[in-house]
This record gives sequence, structure tokens and C-alpha cells, in this order.
Amino acid sequence: MPQATTTKKRQLPKAGISATRDCGVMDIQLRVIDESARTVELAFSSEAPVDRWWGTEILDHSPKSVDLSRFKRGGALLMDHNRTDQVGVIESARIDGDRVGRAVVRFGKGVRASEVFQDVVDGIRTNVSVGYTNDEVVLESEKDGNATYRIKKWTPMEISLVSIPADISVGVGREAEDEPESASATPVAPVPQSETTGARAMPEANDTATVVATPAVPAAAVDHTAIRAEAQTAGINAERERIRQITGIGEAFRQHGVDKHVSEAITSGMSVDAFRAKAMEVMSTAATPTAEIGMTEREKQRFSFVRALNYLANPNDPQARAAASFEIECSNAAIKHTGKQARGLLVPFDVLSRNMPMQRGLTVGTPTAGGNLVGTTFKSSSFIELLRDAMVIDKMGASFLTGLSGKIAIPRQSGGATGYWLAENGAPPSNSQQTFDQVPLSGKTVGAYTEISRQLLVQESIDVESLVMNDIATQIGLTIQSAALFGGSSNQPVGVASTAGIGSVAGGTNGAAPTWANIVALETAVAVANAAVGSLGYITNAKVRGTLKNTFKPGATTGIPLWGDGAEPLNGYKAAITNGVPSNLTKGTSSGVCSAILFGNWADLIIGMWSGVDLLVNPYSLDTTGAVRVTAFQDVDVAVRHTGSFAAMLDALTP
Repeated sequence: MPQATTTKKRQLPKAGISATRDCGVMDIQLRVIDESARTVELAFSSEAPVDRWWGTEILDHSPKSVDLSRFKRGGALLMDHNRTDQVGVIESARIDGDRVGRAVVRFGKGVRASEVFQDVVDGIRTNVSVGYTNDEVVLESEKDGNATYRIKKWTPMEISLVSIPADISVGVGREAEDEPESASATPVAPVPQSETTGARAMPEANDTATVVATPAVPAAAVDHTAIRAEAQTAGINAERERIRQITGIGEAFRQHGVDKHVSEAITSGMSVDAFRAKAMEVMSTAATPTAEIGMTEREKQRFSFVRALNYLANPNDPQARAAASFEIECSNAAIKHTGKQARGLLVPFDVLSRNMPMQRGLTVGTPTAGGNLVGTTFKSSSFIELLRDAMVIDKMGASFLTGLSGKIAIPRQSGGATGYWLAENGAPPSNSQQTFDQVPLSGKTVGAYTEISRQLLVQESIDVESLVMNDIATQIGLTIQSAALFGGSSNQPVGVASTAGIGSVAGGTNGAAPTWANIVALETAVAVANAAVGSLGYITNAKVRGTLKNTFKPGATTGIPLWGDGAEPLNGYKAAITNGVPSNLTKGTSSGVCSAILFGNWADLIIGMWSGVDLLVNPYSLDTTGAVRVTAFQDVDVAVRHTGSFAAMLDALTP
């Protein structure tokens, strides 16, 4: 054994010391040992690809990718990632030009630390592993089912000296995991964690699981190794597929900010279905950056629907054009930004999502002149909120995606994996996989019009502005809602009732008055499809409500109407009434007198709205009355995410 006093500082030989990862642990080159200072310079990471159980991993070593803040504050030097077995401290760390992470570590003077240090000096301990956090994971490439992921941002947490190279199925810290204790304990692919600095130790010799042979069933009859290998392969493939799909969803909806949640979803072990729900939440609540032209809050408040419409009604009036110069400029910017061709003026998405400050214009000083009516400044709803408020489907929980740009596709699971019982002879189970498809959305243009007097358009009143916004939003909203429920023809999106595959409840050959049995059947159809979750409720029309209030639950003396009181009037579920549900349907000989009842999880009704509202004014059609017709065009699409989430009765007869 070399003596510490003979050589104070020496270069270790390179023979047999590799600078590449070996089964997930870096067999690291120990550069320089200073025995008097008890320091060692070593490499702890590189960009060499590592085959992990969930794919091939590359740690990016560009200067901005690695956060060395913990190391620079004196990180820990551990044994086998054991937080209770610290043998030294990290004195300095850096990323060199050859894209290798290197550090100088100093060993303690205790018995344990001195023993480990001497093993390092003697060349006995050379394997080094790094524990770190995955802060940003990016799919770099995929070929023949093999995915390569680059860790774009990561933070080293500790450096460990390890005695046994880890298996390819290890966790983030590249330490070894315990083997399953028996073949019946099916190995489950571990999920990469956001932080792994402490590791389970390798099993000792006396901890090795054994299979005890009995005369009735020889141990050799069950090939535990094959079963473990099969299960491990299935777990690895499933995890690769999970990461691939989550990454794909993030990329598909990057413009909505969904990609920012990919890294967290992967490292936390979030399922693909859970991440889809997360993506829907992000897209439903966050304005899409690419749909906005970058207006400031002051500019948003400055934009006036009334000035824009007055200019469109009087395009040759220099004063009207001058007054609307800002609105015209904003429209031109929105056209350039979205690539849409406007029929009149295109209202930017920034304006549609604003909250407009309002204050009444009555005289505050005199109570009889309006002082008693005037409060503090308040905010009215944005145009988007006004539009949604016009629809009962919003109150029922429909998912709105606003400010879209280009065609999008929402992923959904179309088939599930199948569970299997293992045969006693040890035969491996059959493979089964989940299947997926997409729900496409592409803008279809809806036009809705209202009529406004010329005198109103020359007013400079915030109340008038709100009135005009609300009127336009209401007309568009009701038109969209009608298509969302019963669209399917005349260039409309396909609505709920027209979607193939939803549950169907029939009253009779020629229709029938709705009964308690029909209500139960609607709910059962959704429940049987495993979709009785989420925002469940009924949507129908006023005629059906009236009929159900006069129809009683079974039993001669119950006296309990099917439609009750309160927020959940129909069998404990919320219900909404709209004339968007027709009462002129036909069934058999009942021509034009049937109504519809829809039940389902309304969160699975997706309303996509593309950026910008196109305003067009016809100043001539109503010229004899002193009014103009304002037509608003909006690009919209509707999709049912899961057909099993809805059921319909389309032949309910009402008086």
C-alpha cells in the first residue's frame, strides 16, 4: 500500500479507468489526489448517452443547463447515495470545455472518511455517481421505438462513491435498486423522480430471494428469471410510451403553454390521462400568447367597439375614420399576426379577453340626479366572458379553448390495456397496450347579426360600449350553443346529439312522454360507458321541463314530480333550459312535435374558438329606419371528447 508520506501529490494512472458511464454509473477518472490536503479532483458527469429503463438519457452540459449552486455552497460527498454516510465535502465544481462536469472534493478526518480516502488513494474505489434533479426534459429523437431524451436543465445534488455499478433500471441517482423478493412480486418500472439523493443499498448476499423447492412443485418448473425479464421489459416499454405521449402532447400544444408542464409530469410519474386533463385545464384557463398582438393594458382599454362600428357604417366619413384610427391600426396588426382575412375590422384577441372599467355618467353631487345610484368604479365582463355567459353549456361545465391558432388535435385514449393472471407453469402473460386517437378541431366560421341605431354609434359612453359588446356576444353565443348541441349540417360543427356513438334512449315508435324510466335510462347509458364522472347534468327545453313538473315518480301516491326544486332538480343532477334544444323533432308519425333531453359529462364537450372577431356593418339594409346591421364572424369548432360521456332522448312528447 502506498504511504501517504512518500508522495504528497501525484497523477493517478489512467489504465483501466474509464471516462464513460457503465450501466448508469460513471466509472470516473480520478484526476489528481493531494494527500496532504485530503482532496481529490474527479469527473462526475458527461454527455455520454446512458441507456436507462425509460429510454436513452443525455445530460446536457452547456453552461446554462447545469445549476452548480448546491455544489458551490459545499455539497456533500456520500457513500452509495446514503445521506447518513457522508465522508467529505465538495469544495468546487465546474463544467469544462469538453462538456464534462468536474469537482474537487475533500475527505474528512474521521475513521470512516479516512478509510474511504485510503481506498481512493490505493485505486480501490474509482466509481463515482451523481444524484441530481431533472428540471427540464426534452425528447431529442426517436427511432425504431427507442427514444432519446436530453435533460436540458438539471441540478447536481450530491456526489457519491459507489462500490457496485448500477443496473440499467436504476433511478435518477444511478444507484442500484433491490431485486423483487419473489416472482409473484411483479417488478414495476420506477418513475424518474424530481430528486433522488438518497438510495437504497444493494441487497446483501443473505438477502437474496430464493425459491424453496417442494416435492410437489420443483423449483425448476417456474422460470422466475424469464418472468422477471418479461415484466421488466413490459414496464420499461410502458414507461417509454408514457414519456413519449406526454412529450408529444406538450409539443402539440406548445402555443398554449402546455409544454411548460411536461418536465414536472414526467418526473412526478403523472399518467398520460392525468396529463391530458392538465393540458385541458391549462388551455381552458390561460390566454394563448400567439393569439395576442401584444397590446398593453392601456391600449386594450382604449379600443372601442362603438368607434370601430361607426367607422364601418360610415367608411367615407373622414371624422369617423380619424376617430377609429387606433381601432383600424389594431385590426391591421391582428390580420398580419393571425394570417386571417377580415371582412371588415378584426378585433384582436387582446381586446376580447380584457376587463373593461366602467363608471356611470350621472351627476354624483345631486342624489336626485343619480348620486344615489353611483358607486365606485367596477369592471364588466370581457367579451369572451359575455359570450360564454350567453350559453347554458358554459354553466354546465363545457370546456372552452379560446384564442386558438391553426388546426389542433386533442389526444384521447380509445382503448385500455388488459390485465392477465399468470399461469401456474410460469408462462409469461400476453402483451396488451392502450390505444390512442385524436379529436381534431378546425375553425368553422359562424356569423351572427344584431341591429344598432346610428344615433347609438356616435355616442362616447362606456355603458353604450358594454351594451354593444353584450348584444354581439349574445347573438354569437346562442348560435354557437345551438350548433354545439344539435349541429351537424349546413357547414355547422357536429353537436352532441349528432355525434355517432353516444348513448340513445327511445320513448317509442312514435315517441312518448318522458318518464322516470327514461331519466334513469339516460343516466345508466353514461354510467355503463364508465363515463359517469365530471360535470354531469341535463340540458333540455322549457316544454320538457313543464312536462316533467307534471309527471310523478312511480307509485300511485308519491306526489313527487320528476322535476323538483333547487340547483339539482332532476334526480339529483343539475339541469339547464335553453331553446337551443329543439321541440320540433320527428319520430314516426309524430312529426315536428318531439323534444330532446341530453344528459352527460359536459366537461367532455369542447368548444374551440380561434382568435379575433371579424366585424362587418351593412349601412344600407335598414337605412329607412335609421339603423345599421352589424354582423360578427367568429371561427369556432365543437368536439365531443368521449362519446360515452353523453346520452340523448330525441323523441320526448310534450303537450
